[in-house]
Amino acid sequence: MSIRAPKGTSDILPGSVEAWQYIEGIYRETAALFGFDEIRIPTFEYTELFSRGIGDSTDVVEKQMYTFEDFGGRSLTLRPEGTAGVVRAYLEKKLYAGVIPSKYWYDLSCFRYENTQAGRYREFHQFGAEVIASHDMLADMEVIWLADTFLRKVGVSQLSLRINSIGCPKCRPAYREALRAFLAPKYDELCDTCKGRYDRNPLRILDCKSPIDQELVKGAPLMIDYLCDECKDDFAALKANLADVGVAYEVDPMIVRGLDYYTKTAFEFVSERIGAQGTVCGGGRYDHLMLEIGGEDIPGVGYGLGKERLLLEIAASGGDLPGTRERTAQLVFVDAAQKAPALKVLSELREAGIEADIDTSARSMKAQFKHADRTGARFCIVVGGDEVATGTVTLKDMVSGEQQRIDRKDAAAKIKGCPSEG
Repeated sequence: MSIRAPKGTSDILPGSVEAWQYIEGIYRETAALFGFDEIRIPTFEYTELFSRGIGDSTDVVEKQMYTFEDFGGRSLTLRPEGTAGVVRAYLEKKLYAGVIPSKYWYDLSCFRYENTQAGRYREFHQFGAEVIASHDMLADMEVIWLADTFLRKVGVSQLSLRINSIGCPKCRPAYREALRAFLAPKYDELCDTCKGRYDRNPLRILDCKSPIDQELVKGAPLMIDYLCDECKDDFAALKANLADVGVAYEVDPMIVRGLDYYTKTAFEFVSERIGAQGTVCGGGRYDHLMLEIGGEDIPGVGYGLGKERLLLEIAASGGDLPGTRERTAQLVFVDAAQKAPALKVLSELREAGIEADIDTSARSMKAQFKHADRTGARFCIVVGGDEVATGTVTLKDMVSGEQQRIDRKDAAAKIKGCPSEG
């Protein structure tokens, strides 16, 4: 058997990683602009956190979690999403005793066992944001506005924001009964998974990916028609808030999201250009998640934004992403006698904040120049016998081909003063 990466994982190599770094930097800047603080959480948690918080009728808990028993007999699970871990940290560390509402952003990898396809992996990466301890629809608007601003900054402007209200514990019971009544004559045609959901949580049937079940739920009653007065008022407030800040949206009453903890607001940023699984960002409100996992009844709202799908969308929309990083300078020395002086110049350049490299393979001077060309170095700095004797270096511009002898101490300033290519 050959050694290879497990199915559903990917290596992010030089030439590709620069695009990841680019979107990560913009997300960090945008989240700070909106007043969000970074939070980092463990890669695995006790399994109960997800089974209680996400819901045992969801695909994530039923089919997709990577769960294992450690040497102490404890059941642990690689995180399938970020929200549950953030609210666990919020409760455990008593962050509610500090500044509230609390606003967090994160950048993490998640793990779900599912069929792999474009933009969907078993180890995947996502940005996230949460606003905790606010019932006001301004919080919902804030996380949506953050996602919308970020997506526009990275050049994605053709996504459709779809919003819905999926009600609360006060208005959902009547809707569940109406949905069950609609599905009862079709029960035998449902997939086995959805038959199990019929009694426990029929809303999950609306989210089933089976083409047969998707056809069966056409014409089903809509949660938006069963909202209580509070949920109606909150949904109206969300729409008004989004309009106030110029975030365009459309109401999609079929959005239910795939996790049980959502209440009231549910939303997705959807693309038609990256296949059937076109949701780039999705989230909503979770007013009772903390109570479900054994903590205080503190509300929250947030989202997850998939990096893999985002990069596909940027590429599909013709966006400009950085490629292989080009180095600024390459030290070239003639032979071993110049190695120490060349290292001195290398140290001075790096101390001055200039990206600089040196050959570590004892290659010929000609081969060092070829290496500099392959790595995209803008300048070569040659250190030979004459240069050492006169305290100089030869600076070669790899774009124009121009070269000049300059004082060694002026090398950093000379490089910094040269205009960028193009």
